[in-house]
Amino acid sequence: MSNETKRDVFDAVWNRLAGYQVFFNGWPRETSDGYKKRYDAALPDDLPVIPEAVGCMITKMKPICKSILDSQYRDYGKDHRWIIDHYDTFARAWLLGVWRVEETGEIVKLEAEK
Repeated sequence: MSNETKRDVFDAVWNRLAGYQVFFNGWPRETSDGYKKRYDAALPDDLPVIPEAVGCMITKMKPICKSILDSQYRDYGKDHRWIIDHYDTFARAWLLGVWRVEETGEIVKLEAEK
């Protein structure tokens, strides 16, 4: 297993290809740099996938809870079992503040705190 990130591999390939004029022939330099900026700002490919009801809970609870532990003793009703069974996915969605809705495939992103 490597300690390289996906970004490290991307940068290595990018830098290697940047030396070949054929690759960038006809591209304005700002266009290719724009793709790097888009890559930097893009969401991860492996977003957590959670039910819509659980996403609604995160949306309501995260602004008022100091941590995920503050929320663990609340009554989640029928979705409590899903959270317990998928605690790792729930935790990733909570920490990232972004997830994919299981039922629709929609990406939900919490607004940054101001």
